[in-house]
Amino acid sequence: MLRDQNSSAIVASRDLRRSKQFYTETLGLDVAEDMDGVFSVKTGGTMLNVYESKEAGTNRANAVVWDCGGDFDAVVKELRSRGVKFEEYPDLGMKIENGIHTSGDFKAAWFKDPDGNILHINSMGGEMH
Repeated sequence: MLRDQNSSAIVASRDLRRSKQFYTETLGLDVAEDMDGVFSVKTGGTMLNVYESKEAGTNRANAVVWDCGGDFDAVVKELRSRGVKFEEYPDLGMKIENGIHTSGDFKAAWFKDPDGNILHINSMGGEMH
């Protein structure tokens, strides 16, 4: 049934113009589809869909995760150069330095889009987990 079907991430936006600017200019993603009330950006082999909703930003958990593998540090550097501010979550019990959370060799960082949706990058190698 669903195990043979593709899935994609979806996040809500109160202002699609502002969100499109963030996802394309700040995160460097390419628009794949642009329709009334929704647009999609390509990220790796998947799509991230952003749709208009007055409920945008009400989710207080991860909305999207990118497994960056060995490119983690380069991705962090690029995001910082584009103005991304990383969040700190001390309750996770990880070491935190300048917004980067570590546990052993694992690295993770969280940041928010303009609506407050929580986005996450980590040093995992892109395998499904």
